Amino acid sequence: MRFQKLIPWSVVAVLSALPTGAAHAATGGEPAITQVDIAPCLAASAADDVDKATSACAAVIDNEKTTKADLVKALIARGALLARHDQIDRAIADDTRALLLDPTLADIFNARGELWLKKGDKPKAVQDFGAALKIDPNHEKARANHKAMARELERIGAQMAVAGKPSFNCARATLAVEKTICGNRELADLDREIYGSHLRALREARSPTEARKIQREQDAFVARRNAEFGRPGYDLKKAMQERLQQINGVDGY
Repeated sequence: MRFQKLIPWSVVAVLSALPTGAAHAATGGEPAITQVDIAPCLAASAADDVDKATSACAAVIDNEKTTKADLVKALIARGALLARHDQIDRAIADDTRALLLDPTLADIFNARGELWLKKGDKPKAVQDFGAALKIDPNHEKARANHKAMARELERIGAQMAVAGKPSFNCARATLAVEKTICGNRELADLDREIYGSHLRALREARSPTEARKIQREQDAFVARRNAEFGRPGYDLKKAMQERLQQINGVDGY
């Protein structure tokens, strides 16, 4: 009786909620089932302590007795910690495992999408942002990420559509230099970049006088390119690269 009085009422309440067999074990009839302690893993991850979190979270994640709910929490905590320390592949692996256990986690789909984006895998990033929005259409971060990536993919698609094509119609090319540009993907891309940068410079001109100067420079480059192409020592690619740098500045645009 004296021992029973020493048991806190909170413990009594927990024991009363356990199945009969478990309560009997917890009171000494059989060995108690030890619950895996997830607190050190969560605390170390929150404190950004990589060393402690590595061992504490592994003790939870690798333990067969860990409940599904705690396993998901530990994976998410460790994944976030790894992401903060740029261990992208390991963070993706933890998030993926967590999502396999619980595919309703919109935050984790969004977090993994951001990790895919860091790796440069834009299609997978968009897919994860979309998955987050299916779960939670009001998820602000996922919606913003998905919108930004959709625009980026459209831009990439537009670039791919004109990749290897110069700024002029190759069907109407008559000069040797134009035909050479049309027949070389790298030179064609350079020509298109030069033309696009030239148009931007014209739009940003601060006065009509400056715009006319920019146009004269471009006309002079084209005339010099056409006249010098094929001569000994003339490097068309180098000349085009120098022109692009001249328009955009030393550090680019």
